[in-house]
Amino acid sequence: MEGFYRDPRKFGFQAQLFFLLSRYQQQKELHQQDLFEQSTICDYLFAKDQIFAQLNLSEDELGLYERVYRLLKPEIAKPDLVVYLVAHPKVLLRRIRIRNLAYERRLGLEYLEALINAYSKFFFAYDETPLLVVNTSDIDFVNNAEHFKALLREIETHKSGTKHFIPLGSG
Repeated sequence: MEGFYRDPRKFGFQAQLFFLLSRYQQQKELHQQDLFEQSTICDYLFAKDQIFAQLNLSEDELGLYERVYRLLKPEIAKPDLVVYLVAHPKVLLRRIRIRNLAYERRLGLEYLEALINAYSKFFFAYDETPLLVVNTSDIDFVNNAEHFKALLREIETHKSGTKHFIPLGSG
């Protein structure tokens, strides 16, 4: 991972295949769990891995990546709900700086803006499962219990289609 942040062109393909195969393995293990499990929560969507691949790989690398992806995708179960957390690029950059992970220090506003645009394009057309889009620019559901409760209420009640949630107090 650190190699990717140092030199995305050199380590991009290796990083993308690592994440794709790791997520595939995690999804297969989840799928094999007890059928009576109430719910499973993941912090990623298997399909969204393509966003990073399209941003970071050369045309030849992307072609090979897509071939591997197409072989794995049919075996992945679809989630019951996808929650897409969005925030302004400067807010995300500030949160990354607060997190203070050494390998993320090289991330810049330009890369984040490109990533946000790619995510927006992906989720604009996303219709495989119910989708809840949450504006998190002006809330802190990690450290604020009321914000967290409001988010949970939205997650528990959203059953179909796409819904945009802009919590009270958001601008």
